[in-house]
Amino acid sequence: MQKERQTERRKMEDEKRRTARKEVFSWVRMFAIVIIVVFVLTQFIIINAKVPSGSMENTIMTHDRLIGFRFAYWFDEPQRGDIILFEYPVDEKQIYIKRVIGLPGETVEIRDGHVYIDGSDEPLQEDYLKEEWTWENDGYTFVVPEGCYFVMGDNRNDSLDGRLWAGEALKSGVASTPEEAEQYSYVRKDKIKGKAIFKYFSKFAILK
Repeated sequence: MQKERQTERRKMEDEKRRTARKEVFSWVRMFAIVIIVVFVLTQFIIINAKVPSGSMENTIMTHDRLIGFRFAYWFDEPQRGDIILFEYPVDEKQIYIKRVIGLPGETVEIRDGHVYIDGSDEPLQEDYLKEEWTWENDGYTFVVPEGCYFVMGDNRNDSLDGRLWAGEALKSGVASTPEEAEQYSYVRKDKIKGKAIFKYFSKFAILK
């Protein structure tokens, strides 16, 4: 009788151990799946970014958090007005966010606080600008190379963007002549990380 009780007790203990192992395995598998899903999402599907500066105000405020889609340009080309995340041409370790202004092959002229495309008599209508554009607002002409884009921030009076990058390239030493520095004024398509879609902090808004 005692032997039977011992046998029964061992069976119960064995069953408890098997149940515990199954539970541990179940948790490990769940965590592994979550990690894989998060990795796939962040590496191939979305960008979760925090904006460190005010160069896109008032569209995107300093410290706002936003979501971008990495696959937005797999089958489509960036369009004028898109807000994109990309590798800063002068230092590709930094990720910048700006608005697409000039498309491949276009001539972009900046005159008296307005942008003109391909010699148009009518300037771009830019109702997203933070305020009247008074800084670095005249005397620029950019001929956008094929496969590249010219971008600027919505806060034109406080934005380090395509207007200034050639000078930054010379200043930092990545280019030694103005002619060599010119290429740094533009964002190559293969350096675009994704298209900004919406911000979710400090308040939710679809980015247009």
